Amino acid sequence: MNCIISRKGAKARRSRYPVPDLLVSFRSATLRLCVSIFLGSILAITSTSSAQSSLAEVVAQTEPKIVKVFGAGGLRGLEAYQSGILISGEGHILTAWSYVLDADIVTVYLNDGRKLSAEVLGMDPRSEIAVLKIDGQDLPHFKLPDAVTLKSGAKILAFSNMFGIALGNEPASVLHGVVAARTDLAARRGAFETNYRGPAYVLDAMTNNPGAAGGALTDAQGRLAGLLGKELRSSTSNIWLNYAIPISELQPIIDQLIAGKFRPLAREEGQKKPKQHHTVAALGIQLVPDFLPRTPPFVESVKPQSTAAKTGLKADDLILFVNGRVVASCKALADELSFIDRLDPIQLTVQRGQELVEIELVPEP
Repeated sequence: MNCIISRKGAKARRSRYPVPDLLVSFRSATLRLCVSIFLGSILAITSTSSAQSSLAEVVAQTEPKIVKVFGAGGLRGLEAYQSGILISGEGHILTAWSYVLDADIVTVYLNDGRKLSAEVLGMDPRSEIAVLKIDGQDLPHFKLPDAVTLKSGAKILAFSNMFGIALGNEPASVLHGVVAARTDLAARRGAFETNYRGPAYVLDAMTNNPGAAGGALTDAQGRLAGLLGKELRSSTSNIWLNYAIPISELQPIIDQLIAGKFRPLAREEGQKKPKQHHTVAALGIQLVPDFLPRTPPFVESVKPQSTAAKTGLKADDLILFVNGRVVASCKALADELSFIDRLDPIQLTVQRGQELVEIELVPEP
């Protein structure tokens, strides 16, 4: 090794011999560099392994709070399944309001494989949610007051029974991604067909899949943040939107549903009907033919100059509520009207296209 050295008071000269202290210094620096790289690799591997272990633990703790919901469907390619989340130890389930729940029997599968019948406790078409009830005690569940609020860029996990691949005790599917934005779906009116008008998380994750509606959106620690929305596609660009509704927006409505404010049709035994009551025909409403056991109350036509026509009811309207009570079929609508005196006004909530319209039918003297 040839080196240039200098000494104080002497002329610099070239040495033919190695300089031990420089060689030791070089070898020591090289050794430190190799050790640093080795330790860095170990730390990186350990960090990745720890992250994977943490993710597995979060998934394992969250899966028991997810349920699979099965009901109506099978016609025109409509799936007969969706997702739900347990929100109480006694068996209250939050899910998406959809045609799947329009069945005589709604079945729920728990994470451990148990198959239970569920009662539709209440539904709210405006927010597109429903609450079911199954018999249970001390079930693992999300605590709604502990729900978190997410910001743009936050890492998220999405739990659901997308594509219906989870049956019995098979685990729900899990997707990971980030919150792309928090925006208001009302600003997209006319582009996206949805009844819900309010804040939503737009997700960078493929959650817009059949069966995913009603699933859970959580943060990276498994804390509940939102409810996965139904399949939603832009009518102008055909682009699908992956979104979830924040739990903070749904909490007051969920409390009302559990309290029975929007409970399906049920009357006290012995309740009497007025001598003269409203009828579908007298109001000027012609419904679609009632061929099925639960034919939805779609308006086929409205008689000109009738009460219904004067108050704005239109053909193809779907009647959802009568005086705040759910009517799921033509028969249920006729039965509900039979308990209202013909001189009393009627408050209707109808679905017109993808919008909800409030109509008051005021009978003429």
